[in-house]
Amino acid sequence: YTYGNIAIGNVSIRHVSVNFNQVMRSLVPAITIAMGVVLGKKVSIKRQLAVLPIIAGVAMACFGDISYTSLGLFYTVCCILLAATKAVASGELLTGSLKLHPVDLLGHMAPLAMMQCLILSFFLGEVSDISRRWVSELDPISASPRPLMMVIFSALCSFTLNISSLMANKLTSPLTLCIAANVKQVLMIIISTIIFDVEITILNGAGIIVVLLGSAQYSYISVKEKLTNVGTSSANDSAQSTSLRKEAGDEEEQQKALIQSVEPKEER
Repeated sequence: YTYGNIAIGNVSIRHVSVNFNQVMRSLVPAITIAMGVVLGKKVSIKRQLAVLPIIAGVAMACFGDISYTSLGLFYTVCCILLAATKAVASGELLTGSLKLHPVDLLGHMAPLAMMQCLILSFFLGEVSDISRRWVSELDPISASPRPLMMVIFSALCSFTLNISSLMANKLTSPLTLCIAANVKQVLMIIISTIIFDVEITILNGAGIIVVLLGSAQYSYISVKEKLTNVGTSSANDSAQSTSLRKEAGDEEEQQKALIQSVEPKEER
C-alpha cells in the first residue's frame, strides 16, 4: 500500500494539475470514514460533521488550475483509495488483535517495499541509468560523496516520517491521521506563500482559514469524546468493583449463617 500510494501519486501528477491532485486528496478522510464503517468502526456523527468543513476548506485552498485527463483521473482515484486503505490497514495492524509496535510494523513493510522498488526500477530502466552514471557522477570515492549523503539523509527522513505517522495512527486513529495530512497541505501553501512569494486568491485564503478552524473543531470533539469514554470506562470499572465486593460480602454472610446453623447441632 505504501509504495503503491507514493508511486501512483507521483504518476498521477504527470497527467493532472497539482491543484486537481490536492483537491482530490482532500476526500481521503471521507473515504477513511466509509472504510471504517464497513469494518465495523464507530465514528460519531459529530466527528463526521467536523470532517466536512476541512474537506471543503482544502478544496478551496487548493483551487486553481483544475486540469486533468481521463487517465490522470483514474490514477488520482486509485491514489486516494490507496491512501485511505493504507491508513485503515495500518491502524488495524497497530490497534487490532495483533497490536504491533510501529517499529515492528515498519520492519515487516520495509523489505517488501524494497523488493517492489528494485523490481520496478529494473523494468523502468533506472538500474541501467545508475550503472551508466556511476563512475562519472555517483561513485562516492572517485566522483562525489554528495549523492550518497543525500540518499542517506533521505532514508533517515523517510524512517522518521514513517515512524511518526505510524505512532500517530496507533495513538489516535486513521481518520485523525488523514485530517493531519489535509492540514499539512494547507501549511505547505502558507509556507510556499511566505518563502516563494506566491500569490493566493481570496478563495484560497478563505479555504486556509476554514481548514484551520475545522481542524481545531475536530481536535476539540476528539479530545472531548476521548475524555467521555475514559470517564465512562472508569465508572463501569467502579460499578463492577462495587458489585464484586457486594457479592463477596453476601458469600461471607452466607458462610457465617451456615456455620451458626451447624454449631447447635454439634452441641446436641
